[in-house]
Amino acid sequence: MKRLGRLSLKKHYVIFVAACLITAFLTSEFRSSLNFSTAQIYEDNYDVVESDQNTDGTYTVKTKVSSISWEDALRVIAEDDTQAGREMSREIRENAIERSKDGNPMFGRTRGVLSNVVNQISSGSIIVTAVTAFESITGSENAGIFILIALGALGMFFFWFLIQNTFPVVIRRVFLEGMIYDRVTPQRFVFLLRIKKWLKASWIMFVKYIFYSLWSLTIAGIVIKRYSYYLVPYIAAENPDMTAREAITLSRKMMQGHKWQCFVFEMSFLGWDLLGVLTMGIFSILYTNPYKVASFTRYYAELRTEAIEKGIPGAELLYDRYLYEKAESYVIAAKYADVIEVMEQPEEPVEKLDGWRGFLARNFGILLFRREQEREYEKRQAEFVRVHSLIDDVQREAYPVRLYPIPEEERRKLVQSLNYMRHYSVWSLITIFLGMSVFGWMWEVGMHLVSYGEFVNRGALHGPWLPIYGTGSVLMLTVLNRFRRNPALEFCTTVVLCGFLEYMTSLVMEIATGGTKWWDYSGYFLNLHGRICAEGLLVFGIGGLAIVYAIAPMIDDLVNRISEKRVMTACTVLMIIFFADVVYSQIHPNVGKGVTDIEETSAIQNIPEKEMHL
Repeated sequence: MKRLGRLSLKKHYVIFVAACLITAFLTSEFRSSLNFSTAQIYEDNYDVVESDQNTDGTYTVKTKVSSISWEDALRVIAEDDTQAGREMSREIRENAIERSKDGNPMFGRTRGVLSNVVNQISSGSIIVTAVTAFESITGSENAGIFILIALGALGMFFFWFLIQNTFPVVIRRVFLEGMIYDRVTPQRFVFLLRIKKWLKASWIMFVKYIFYSLWSLTIAGIVIKRYSYYLVPYIAAENPDMTAREAITLSRKMMQGHKWQCFVFEMSFLGWDLLGVLTMGIFSILYTNPYKVASFTRYYAELRTEAIEKGIPGAELLYDRYLYEKAESYVIAAKYADVIEVMEQPEEPVEKLDGWRGFLARNFGILLFRREQEREYEKRQAEFVRVHSLIDDVQREAYPVRLYPIPEEERRKLVQSLNYMRHYSVWSLITIFLGMSVFGWMWEVGMHLVSYGEFVNRGALHGPWLPIYGTGSVLMLTVLNRFRRNPALEFCTTVVLCGFLEYMTSLVMEIATGGTKWWDYSGYFLNLHGRICAEGLLVFGIGGLAIVYAIAPMIDDLVNRISEKRVMTACTVLMIIFFADVVYSQIHPNVGKGVTDIEETSAIQNIPEKEMHL
């Protein structure tokens, strides 16, 4: 079983190690392997912030070492001095900002949503803020603290119940599928969600935890019941649809006569565990943990076979046969007929796209003209996307999800109809460019209206559009055309592309307008020269996924329903107006309050909170 476990680990080393590492972070299992990451951290504490006004109207912050902490603030609140507690909370946040600077402006933490979150968490003042918020609602400081504690305990329980308690089942499923199959994809981590059995698996593990906790009150129960319930996560990974009592009873019966054997099997890994201790857990993470789970997965498979052969009551519920043997070709053919049909079709259309048309279509997903040939090609691409994730199943390299007794949830028809691998005509790209430019303008105008209560025509142009949004959208669909099949890679490349576009746009506009700044992220957490920041790039990455996989296909479908002549006429007229605005704005750019008054806004950021209230 150890030899077979090593073979499984060799085939799936990366995903097995990743599964155990995630488990170590989320649960108590393998937690000791993270000893290498434990270190004593010493932090300086700062006294109340003082400030001096400069000649230019800004303020300089001064700090002194002190021992103020959020625990002190909570103590003050509990002593019925809420106002003093709030003041201490504000000071704690400001001290955290000062400690974070370290002379590097990219770690500025004075502006933005991420900055506020980081400051609140790193300083611990988020707890004080929550207490004062509840106090303002309930009118009682003690009630606020009680509610916070109750909500915190409830949140911790739900996290334990849904994640920490259940994740051992998740990784056992990954290891089970890795026994005989050559491919185990990261999608298998959400196996329980796809069959809608996550809560049932959580309940099974919860009942097992309660039973073992009660038995642990006895000396014999601590050891004996540990091995009696040893197979519960494996059983739930194979069939999470059984009841908790059925899973626990079946584990107990399967382990009868095997407890001592299981104990000896565990002891045989002592040498590997010792290597983990000597390397502060690093060796355990990189080898021992996945090796042990892979070996015990084989052990479970042996006991399962024995239980079925002996006819142990409840063994009939272990009916996922294709975890242990590959399906016959005729069974695959019956369940995956649509996938096989797509696989047997030629990869290219009968009439191959050539010349500039073929080059643009293959590399950038652009169609100069949407002809019948291109429509047929897109139809085949849509079908390929629909079944692409199932090709490994047909080739018997991955677990055949369609053969699982509990049917996995199919993709929704709306998602299927979107066909994100399509090609876009020139007119569709122009429509997307204009539409996203207008949306970007509405977004920024709306955000400024909500934040400051005034309407400001954002952007360098005078019309209702911000071309950086439209340009980014078109570049995602063309330059990143080859990355669409991999959403994770699409997200990463979108962040890089949008970051480069925004940085260069800011630089070019600043140079072209004699040093005028159109936006400045200085003070935002993780910014680069104030031109881009992590908060904005995260939004661009998420928005980019929405554009590529949903918004752009829907716009393209809408364009295709309208007469091509009408689309051409409308796009031509709008682009003429847009370019006229560009030319006019080169001479008379849109500047003024809320658009280019960046320096004034930055100065205001330096004013202490007390002065702002005054």
